[in-house]
Amino acid sequence: MPISHFGFMRRAVLKRFAWLAALGISRPADAGLLADGPRKGRELGPAGDEGAETERGNFTLPSGAVLQRDMAYGVLPAQKLDVYRPAHASGAPILVMVHGGGWRRGDKAVARVIKNKVTHWVGRGWVVISVNYRLLPAATPLVQADDLSRALGFVQSRASTWGADPAKVVLMGHSAGAHLVSMLTADPTLASRHGASAWLGTVALDSAAFDVEVIMRSRHLGLYDQAFGADPAVWREASPFHRLTGKLVAPMMIVCSSRRPDSCPQGQAFASKAQRLGGRVSVFPIDASHSEINEQVGKPGTYTAEIDSFMRSLGLS
Repeated sequence: MPISHFGFMRRAVLKRFAWLAALGISRPADAGLLADGPRKGRELGPAGDEGAETERGNFTLPSGAVLQRDMAYGVLPAQKLDVYRPAHASGAPILVMVHGGGWRRGDKAVARVIKNKVTHWVGRGWVVISVNYRLLPAATPLVQADDLSRALGFVQSRASTWGADPAKVVLMGHSAGAHLVSMLTADPTLASRHGASAWLGTVALDSAAFDVEVIMRSRHLGLYDQAFGADPAVWREASPFHRLTGKLVAPMMIVCSSRRPDSCPQGQAFASKAQRLGGRVSVFPIDASHSEINEQVGKPGTYTAEIDSFMRSLGLS
């Protein structure tokens, strides 16, 4: 290839990256192939930022903690969860973590997803559970929400065997996982399908997909087409905003990246509707990337302190 032509192509690629950055998107999913080779061990979240790594990682558990890996909450291979718990817990609160990954990637055991959360909350006597679910193209987000409902019912039914209290559950999800936990919180019929009962609160970490219909009717990333297709009825059915017709199942804390053009406006629109219907929702903008919003939960600092404050408002310590 002539050098001049290669230079033209490189300038075109860099110009596209600059345009994506202006929209709050770091790089498209195939950008590594164009720039510096395939990127291993990471994936891109719905904002285009690096979300959860795809490779599992090991880390040191808090003193006295134990791990039960790959417990089956259903009959399908993807329907597994990991339980991190104090060895001698009694009546412990439960944090259920749902990973992100654009509804098509991710894993419950990735250190960036779970390490700091386990260190912080298991170290304080909580039980922390990390959930896998079926992914695209085998399962749509609506099917994934059903998996999460099944997992929640399983967790509550088994809580006492882990020294935990089934009534003291907080859901947390990042990115696509935040979309899924928000759907369950907006619509109680989703959670009750598999025997799940009320939980105390929900923390949604940087979802920009509260109103999928708004996304699909404007310029958007291709991953949304893969997840939600072309049917407007599906867009509404998969939107926490549109599923919300009454008071929320539980209070919510919505964390959003102020670096993105869509995350905070989507979160605020959902919060406003929920508040009009009598629900309790707080929106917490943070100057951090999509991946940092997930990874930094549990690290000492103001951000984790804000989440702890939300937990205390639920009656949890």
